[in-house]
Amino acid sequence: MRDDRGVSGAPVIDLNADLGEDAGHDAELLAIVTSANVSCGAHAGGIQVASRTIADAVARGVAIGAHPGHADREHFGRRALPISEGELERLLSDQLTVLGTASVAVGKGAAARPRYLKLHGALYHQAADAPELAAATVRMAKRARLALLGPPGSLLLARAREEGLVAVAEGFVDRGYELDAAGRPQLIARGAPGALLEPAAAIEQAVRIATTGTVGGSGGEEIPIDVRSLCVHGDSPGAVRMATEVRAALERAGVELRAFAP
Repeated sequence: MRDDRGVSGAPVIDLNADLGEDAGHDAELLAIVTSANVSCGAHAGGIQVASRTIADAVARGVAIGAHPGHADREHFGRRALPISEGELERLLSDQLTVLGTASVAVGKGAAARPRYLKLHGALYHQAADAPELAAATVRMAKRARLALLGPPGSLLLARAREEGLVAVAEGFVDRGYELDAAGRPQLIARGAPGALLEPAAAIEQAVRIATTGTVGGSGGEEIPIDVRSLCVHGDSPGAVRMATEVRAALERAGVELRAFAP
């Protein structure tokens, strides 16, 4: 069973989505999720889209996170590009500046500022266990006074905790899992069998992770997964329906939905 419990004794989980990517349904998703990972304009979106998403998030009481990725719109930031430690720092600095500008444009003060950092797409996986990239990401998060959201058991989150940052592990509702060489849960690579779950399986997985702290592996094994946030993807045509059904299922299971970010 999970250890995170609210005042009532119910399990507590955050529900996040990648927004500000100009997918056309941010407003609907912001009525469902508790945290919004707002694109910083490199892989998708831009200042105007981010400002609109942030304003809607503030109005809904949804926590705002910075969601920077590779500057590769053609592949939606999902292609692993070579990047050095210094290049990553500059990339993150530039994108955090963009999101900061969007936040200021909203005119709501501290309420519109990002509270956490979550890397996007390929960059998320590249920085998870590469020492130099993890170090650069932690430095930038610390400089910007942001919490860090990332893969469970990753070097990235371990380094963040060593530096005194709030570091939170997340699970994915609609992605299949397997064990890596170190015995940790990892996402099955996109394009491989079992990588993407059908809606019914995704809903069942969300409830299982939130209530038991386990996920079914590709070989049928039970994998422990200690997370405080669940991600529902916001860029697919069925994103709103999926998020709606996931939230409803979690609530039926007695799970309390609450943003993790301080």
